[in-house]
Amino acid sequence: MEDERGSLLPKNKENPARDGTTELKNFRSYLRWIYVDHSNVCKAGLSWSVFFTLAFVVPILSHFLLDCQTTCDQDHSRPYHIPVQISLSVFAALSFISISSWDRTYGLSKFLFLDKISDESLKIQRGYSEQMQGTMKLILRWGLPCFIVECAYKIWWYISGASQIPYYGNIYVSSIILCTLELCSWLYRTSIFFLVCVLFRLSCYLQILTLDEFARVFQRETEVGSILLEHLRMRRNLRIISHRFRGFILASLLLVTASQLIFLLMVTKPHADVDILKAGELALVSITLVSGLFLLLRGATKITHKAQSITGLAAKWHICATINSFDNIEGETPTTAHAISAQVIAANVSWGSSDDEVGDEEDELDNTKLLPIYTQTISFHKRQALVTYLENNRAGITVFGFMLDRTWLHSIFGIQLALCLWLLNKTVGV
Repeated sequence: MEDERGSLLPKNKENPARDGTTELKNFRSYLRWIYVDHSNVCKAGLSWSVFFTLAFVVPILSHFLLDCQTTCDQDHSRPYHIPVQISLSVFAALSFISISSWDRTYGLSKFLFLDKISDESLKIQRGYSEQMQGTMKLILRWGLPCFIVECAYKIWWYISGASQIPYYGNIYVSSIILCTLELCSWLYRTSIFFLVCVLFRLSCYLQILTLDEFARVFQRETEVGSILLEHLRMRRNLRIISHRFRGFILASLLLVTASQLIFLLMVTKPHADVDILKAGELALVSITLVSGLFLLLRGATKITHKAQSITGLAAKWHICATINSFDNIEGETPTTAHAISAQVIAANVSWGSSDDEVGDEEDELDNTKLLPIYTQTISFHKRQALVTYLENNRAGITVFGFMLDRTWLHSIFGIQLALCLWLLNKTVGV
């Protein structure tokens, strides 16, 4: 019986504008392709069976059935096969368990805020729809190059070592079946890891669109109460995203750091035999895991930076209005034409010329343009109270209370660099 709450593969036909869109259908198809379907007991059991088979059974069988330490030459000995398979299986398990947990609690529509997207503006809906359309392309862009390299390596390994690799029955049939199973296992484990990373990025992107839309409230006549309520709603959504993904982000960060240090220790220890044929898979899995972590951290720091830019935008809006108020120091009310002129000038004046290079960070939340002035509708004390509130209630992605901003990212990089240099000092004397 279908779960009333819905699953990661909902079949809601009542709202074709939301669940009937092409991008959501493609997303469902991708989930079915990697077989993450928990809509009922039978499909959930099949999903878990596929997961255990491809994430654990196939790598274990591959290690023991293709063990050729005594018969293979140095190029086919695979000395780093065990750490590679353990790393991929651990991250696949972390990703699959996370998806299963979110499925039992939420469902796709609620998890990706699709149940609330209809309350947003048309611009936000279109932007989110375009981002969902590019979700599969993003997974392919990050995962496909690694998979192609893995395919090339496996095909070379089986063809060049055909006379040395153990086979069962017909040598060609055995090699084809074992090679296919190994490639399917690799593709499944990396795909499900990238899926969770992209789900986090997609959730953050909706809030980025909302923040960009929110920045426009300072360019029109708006009550402080409305601004405060909208900011509280955004903070709540960011807390929800943080609560859902904090365990996965922290576990990914720790596991990626630990795996890279272990890999570094293995290839820098005395008498380590390292070349592209032996350690190629080790480098490939490192690139895969670091790429996924990069997607997570970049999405978190980007939305945190956007959310915290609201404070600077509000302060700029406040000081523009305060400066403008001194033009009416005698209490005179400006004429309509004068007020409009002042607003137009303030909206178009910027520090620097349009030819200056400011990079790709320029947006509605972080620019040098002044803002329209509405001093007759919002008092100084209300504006000051709003700025003070924003300064003391910064929004962003957090992991157990730690804000994932650029300062935090610099600290993590410094810690990892220190660990790397310490390890190199112990192994090769750097």
